[in-house]
Amino acid sequence: MKRKIRVLIAKAGLDGHDRGAKVVAAALRDSGFEVIYSGLRKTAEVIVESALQEDVDAIGVSLLSGAHMTIFPKILQMMKTKGMEDVLLFGGGIIPQKDIQELRSMGVGELFTPGTTTEDIVRYLHTWNMDHQR
Repeated sequence: MKRKIRVLIAKAGLDGHDRGAKVVAAALRDSGFEVIYSGLRKTAEVIVESALQEDVDAIGVSLLSGAHMTIFPKILQMMKTKGMEDVLLFGGGIIPQKDIQELRSMGVGELFTPGTTTEDIVRYLHTWNMDHQR
């Protein structure tokens, strides 16, 4: 039997608004993913350590605080240090297009902005998983 895709959904930094992250976590769970929700106000260190302990395939980070250009690179660097190059880092929130392009060039996966459907996120993760299995 094929293993379910394991995804850690995390809220990083001081942002206390987690409704979107919970909606995404529920949609992923309803679509057959195994989801771990880390809760609010997690540091990059806690997110990466949790992902490592939970042996996840992907980390989804929700950011509304404007700290995306600090937090995503920090998480990426820590993932590399821990040998997690095969784990997908993706995210969402209020992120300007120019920053999305820069983060993607650093190695962050898709970054979803307000208005994205949960179906788009589910489709993206399934497609990434199929490509990653090859």
